[in-house]
Amino acid sequence: MNLATGIQKAIDYIEAHITDELDMAEVAKQAACSPYYFQKIFGILCGITVGEYIRNRRLTLAGSELMKTDAKVIDTALKYGYESPESFTRAFTRFHGVTPTEAKREGGRLRSFSRFKVQIILKGGNSMNYNIVKKDAFTVLEKVERHTVVGEQNKNTIPEFWSRAKSDGTIITLFEHASDSTFIYGTCYGNGHSNAETFDYGIAVECAPDTVAPEGFRVNTIPARTWVVAECTGPMPEAIQQLWHELCAEFFPTSDYTPTYEMDIEAYPDGDMLSPDYKSQIWIPVVSE
Repeated sequence: MNLATGIQKAIDYIEAHITDELDMAEVAKQAACSPYYFQKIFGILCGITVGEYIRNRRLTLAGSELMKTDAKVIDTALKYGYESPESFTRAFTRFHGVTPTEAKREGGRLRSFSRFKVQIILKGGNSMNYNIVKKDAFTVLEKVERHTVVGEQNKNTIPEFWSRAKSDGTIITLFEHASDSTFIYGTCYGNGHSNAETFDYGIAVECAPDTVAPEGFRVNTIPARTWVVAECTGPMPEAIQQLWHELCAEFFPTSDYTPTYEMDIEAYPDGDMLSPDYKSQIWIPVVSE
């Protein structure tokens, strides 16, 4: 399924079930990907989180309903997923600038957040350095932690993981066992677990298949795949964040390749990661449509 088509199907599902208790695993299924990848790609393409989109749409509809009908505040609060009139009033007031009671009594101008429609807008003049690479299976030694997308905690916990790895000797241990020191990898296993909101993230190096993992590490085989390997130049994390946006907003929607959504790898060479000349890569396994 085309990436843009999948995201639109998920948005349509959200809109059709906007007053239900939405299960993120079921939403992501509409886009044929895991909850982790759906939320990641949605944020890249749309500029806000899935949770913010749902909240803004519910508050928009709630405001319209209160102003145009005789619905009670408490009934509207429960309909749009709020456990109490108090929590609904706080959220409503932050969003609209007036309380639900004022909106109902006085009418007036309320804020409106319209439903999203994914559109691909072609822009000229941009170029992306990428290759399609068929790579045999290879072995990595990695330190792995489980992270969660709930509340976008992973945006903080993964940088914290890298900071600890630099200070506690993890990265030194990895390179002591490396068979190829060209890159250190951030390996993201985005298919999740039985808990659809969690995923494994590893800091890794390539190693020999017979490597014995030190305590607290694991040896893992990355399967043979066809990869889109895209390169960016610039300081971290801005450069690689911009590359993710270009891949999701420009490359995949207009190419014949679709991510497999099983994992992705960010490849970092040795060097000053804050330098404007620093080069890094994103590897994404793909299939051809």
